[in-house]
Amino acid sequence: MPFVKQVKNKAYFKRFQTKYRRRREGKTDYYARKRLVVQAKNKYNSPKFRLVVRFTNTDIVVQIVYAKLQGDFILTAAYAHELPKYGIKVGLTNWAAAYATGLLAARRVLTKLKLADKYEGVVDPDGTIAPIEPLEDAPRPFKAYLDVGLKRTSTGSKVFAVTKGASDGGIFIPHSENRFPGYNAESKSLDAELLRKYIYGGHVADYMRLLQEEDDDRYKRQFSKFIEIGATADDLEDIYKKAHQKIRADPEFVATEKKKDYKTEFSKFHKTRLNLKQRRNKVQQKIENFKRSQAVKEE
Repeated sequence: MPFVKQVKNKAYFKRFQTKYRRRREGKTDYYARKRLVVQAKNKYNSPKFRLVVRFTNTDIVVQIVYAKLQGDFILTAAYAHELPKYGIKVGLTNWAAAYATGLLAARRVLTKLKLADKYEGVVDPDGTIAPIEPLEDAPRPFKAYLDVGLKRTSTGSKVFAVTKGASDGGIFIPHSENRFPGYNAESKSLDAELLRKYIYGGHVADYMRLLQEEDDDRYKRQFSKFIEIGATADDLEDIYKKAHQKIRADPEFVATEKKKDYKTEFSKFHKTRLNLKQRRNKVQQKIENFKRSQAVKEE
């Protein structure tokens, strides 16, 4: 038998360090998290805010988060499923919807901090990059760092749509133009017209027109929700423009009325835990019932 080197020997297992649970589950990049969370010592207890962006199959989650020793705390949040309130009823996970969700999160947090009137951001986005500048007679702009989680930061990603929306909404987010749609790596320049097109759903409108010409059945199947509400390719820009205006007019979160009493509903399935005295009493009752049943049988 040939010689086989034993790699995982006793020394390996004695020195083995178990990784954090969320690293083992593949949920948290701790290398990135450390750099996003750790605050400079000379800033004492000032929170370091993160613009956390997460995507699901049907929703976009945007949160303003800061970390403490106890864990993460959320200052405010905005979701793509809130957009129907502002007129965007379909396509809630596309690039334009991601921009609108970022804009909603920005306006909401600035309203909460009473900075909405001072930092309006870019009211009419034209695709140019305009970072928020501090004003002389006002507090500095609200600053947050982009937290993308495990999402791949490729050029044109929807993560940067949220960044652009939040930046245009009045939050100072350190970023450059390199990852937006329309950026040319060779000429090192940004096509502002193309970026504006994405903000107002122009790329979706182009695809709708193309599909309608080439394959009408596929168009009806793929854009069935758009057809239901009567939205055509020519209507999309107006829908997003009106939505941006409505978001700026009223970004406040309004809780929906619950149709059920969920606390009572869930308490049916979650029984309260018995203490030691109650458990022993329960066992004693079972023993007594068993003895009683045996006595009846003997009679």
